Amino acid sequence: MFDRTSFGRQVDILQRTMDVSLLRQNVIANNIANANTPNFKRSDVNFESRLRDAIQSSTRTPRFQERLTNERHIPFHQPMDYRDVRPRRVLDFMTTAKNNGNNVDMEVESMDLLNNQLMYQMMTRSVADSFARINLVLR
Repeated sequence: MFDRTSFGRQVDILQRTMDVSLLRQNVIANNIANANTPNFKRSDVNFESRLRDAIQSSTRTPRFQERLTNERHIPFHQPMDYRDVRPRRVLDFMTTAKNNGNNVDMEVESMDLLNNQLMYQMMTRSVADSFARINLVLR
């Protein structure tokens, strides 16, 4: 019903971001669980920057219109669909926090966990408020 509306797009983006937040919660929990495991390398989830780039590419207009005279020519500007953006789990091999080769810092992980939890609560509140506004209009 709301597929092609700004409301549907907003709810879809929030739903995708909430799914990534749950994945990030699991990754952080795994990092904390392996804080004392020798040679364990922490993981992180990258998603928001790619989502932002995809959303901006769909609204950005090219500075000048290129002329494509052959079907094999590559256009300068190719908008990305935000629905094609997937979260990426990345291992951090570059840092070492402890002498045993482990790079999990409990303070950093605890702050990431708290930030992720607050972000998830903010997104659920935003979805609830969006549907409350629709409910108010429909009454």
